[in-house]
Amino acid sequence: MIPKTLRRGLFLAPLAAALLSGCNTVVLNPSGDIAAQQAQLIVVSVLLMLLIIVPVIFLIVYFARKYRASNTEAAYEPDWDHSTKLELVIWGAPLLIVIVLGLITWITTHKLDPYRPLDRLDASRPIPASTKPLVVQVVAMDWKWLFIYPEQGIATVNELVVPVDVPVRFKISATSVMNAFYVPELAGMIYAMPGMETTLNAVQNKPVTSFGISSNYSGAGYSDMKFAYRGVAQGDFDGWVQSVKAGGGNLDRANYVTLEKPSIKDPVRRYAGVDGDLFYRVLNRCVADGVVCMDKMMMDDARKSHEMAMARMPQTAATRLAQANGEVCTTPNETVKKK
Repeated sequence: MIPKTLRRGLFLAPLAAALLSGCNTVVLNPSGDIAAQQAQLIVVSVLLMLLIIVPVIFLIVYFARKYRASNTEAAYEPDWDHSTKLELVIWGAPLLIVIVLGLITWITTHKLDPYRPLDRLDASRPIPASTKPLVVQVVAMDWKWLFIYPEQGIATVNELVVPVDVPVRFKISATSVMNAFYVPELAGMIYAMPGMETTLNAVQNKPVTSFGISSNYSGAGYSDMKFAYRGVAQGDFDGWVQSVKAGGGNLDRANYVTLEKPSIKDPVRRYAGVDGDLFYRVLNRCVADGVVCMDKMMMDDARKSHEMAMARMPQTAATRLAQANGEVCTTPNETVKKK
C-alpha cells in the first residue's frame, strides 16, 4: 500500500509540473557564448555537489529507517566508536569534491574574466583577427538604463540592441548609487558604480528578443528598472542605427541633466545624436556646468601635494630631486651626453 505522504506528493506532482512549465530557463539555456559557459559551470558545480548531497540524504533516510526503535532486528553495537574505512569515505570524498570544484572554478573564473577580451565567438568559431568589437557605454540611472553607442553617435534609454556574432565591449558606470547590469541571455552580472568604470566583454550568438535587469537593489524604482534587449543580424543592426538617426533628438549635457532626474517605468527613448564626451563627463561626475571633473581634480591635488613636498625639502635635496625627475622623464629620442 502506498504511504499517505507519498500519495499526497503524487497528487501534487502534476500541479508542480504545470507551474514550473511557465518558468523562464534562460539562465541555463542562454544564446550568448559567455552566458552559456557560465551556465555550464553552474551545471557542473551542482552535479559535483550532488555527488555528496544525494548519498547523504539517502543514508539519512536509510539509517533512520533501519535503526528505528521498532526495528528489533537491527544490530545494536553500543561499544562501536571508530572505523578507519568509514572515516576515509566521510572525509576523503568531500575533500576530493572540494578540490575538483575549486580547480574548475579557478580556471573558469579567469577564463570568463569580464575584462578579458574575447578569443572566440563560440565553442567552434574563433574570432577573426580583423574583427573590431562594438563599444557600448552603459549608465545606470535612477531608475533607468542609458546606452551610448559612441562609434554610431546615437543613444537609447531602456533599449539595448547588438549585432549577432560581433564581440561587444560594455563600459559601465552609474550616476548615484551602486547598481548591477545583467542580461541573462548575454553574460553574467557586473556592477555599475558612480565614478568608476567596469568592463564586460560578451557576444550574442543568435537573434533573440529578451530583457535586461538591474540585479542590485538601488531604491524605490529598482523592481521596474528593466530594459528591452535584442540580438539582431548585422544588416538589421545597421538598419536600426539608421532609424534611430532618422528619429531626431540630441542627448547633450543639458538634456542629460534633465534625463538624470529619478523616474520610474520610463519608456524607450532614442537620440539621433549624443555629445562625444558625455560618458567621460558622467564617469568623472562633471556633466553640469561649472563642476570640475574628478580626474582633473585628482591631478591638481597630486600636483599641489608634490609642490608642497618640494617646498618642505632643503633647497639642495629639492634641486637634486627635480634634476632626477627631469632625467627620468627624458624621452628615448633625446641624446644624453656623457660627462
